Amino acid sequence: MTTLDGYGDRCELLFLAGGAAAVRRAAQEGLDELGPHPDLYCWLALGHVAEDEDDHDDAAEKAFRAGLALDADHLGLLAGYAELCLRADGFDHPGRAARAAALSRRVKELDPGSAEADRVTAVERWARRGYWDDLRTNVAREAVASRETHAATVTRARALTDALAKDGTGTALAAARAVEAADPADREAAVRAATLEALAGPWNAPVRILGRHRTAAWAVSVLLAFVTDQLLRQTGVVDSFGVWGYVWLVPVLLVDRRFAAVRREAEARHLARLEAALAARD
Repeated sequence: MTTLDGYGDRCELLFLAGGAAAVRRAAQEGLDELGPHPDLYCWLALGHVAEDEDDHDDAAEKAFRAGLALDADHLGLLAGYAELCLRADGFDHPGRAARAAALSRRVKELDPGSAEADRVTAVERWARRGYWDDLRTNVAREAVASRETHAATVTRARALTDALAKDGTGTALAAARAVEAADPADREAAVRAATLEALAGPWNAPVRILGRHRTAAWAVSVLLAFVTDQLLRQTGVVDSFGVWGYVWLVPVLLVDRRFAAVRREAEARHLARLEAALAARD
C-alpha cells in the first residue's frame, strides 16, 4: 500500500516533469486507494488546470471544491482555486470569476508571506492587465520562446553531430540509452536518446547540418529568397512581389519541425518511463 506521502511525491515529480495526465492518474489512484484527502484533490485539480481547457477547468473546480469540503483552510487548494477563478472569463463563467476575490483574501489572511499568497498577488496583477500590457507580454513571450527554440535546436544538433563523429551511431545510441535507463527522471537523457534514434544515419545529415548552423541557414535562406524574388521580377517571370522565392525557407522550417517533433516524442517517452518507475518504486 502506497502512503499519502508516496502519492504526493509521485504527483510532484510528474507535475514538475510536465505530465499533467500522469498527475491526474496518480492522484486518482491515491484517492481510490486511500480515500478522500485534500492533498490528493489538490494534485488532481492542478493536473486539470495544467491542460488550460474548459472541460479540464470544470473538472479542476470540482476537485478544488471537493478538497475544500474536507479542509476549508487548505492553502494549496485555496491558492489554486483562486488562480483558476482569477483567470476565468467573467462573461463565460461569471460565478467562477466572482469567487476570486474571497478566495484571494482568504489565502492572504491565512499566510500573508507564503509563496501561495505571492502567487495569488501576481495573478491578480495579471488579471488587471490592460490591452497593451497583454500585447507586450505576448510579444515578449513569443520572443523568449523563439530564442529558446533556436538555442535548443542548435544545442541538440551540435551534441548529436559530435556524438556520432566521436563514437559512431551504434556506440553513441547505446550510451544514450544506458544513461536514459539509469535515471528515468533525466529528461535531457531521454531527449538525447530519442534524437539519436530519429536523426542518426547519413540520410539525416542535412537535418543535422542545418540544425547545427541554424542562424547561418536562416540568413542564407532569407538572402536566397530575396535574390530569387528579384530575379523573377527582373526576368519578367512574375509581375510583382511573389512568394516563390520563399521556398528557400521551407528546408529550415522543416528542420525546426523535425527537432520539435523529436522532442515531443522524447518527452512523452520520458513521462511514460518516469510514471512507470515511480509506480514500481511505491
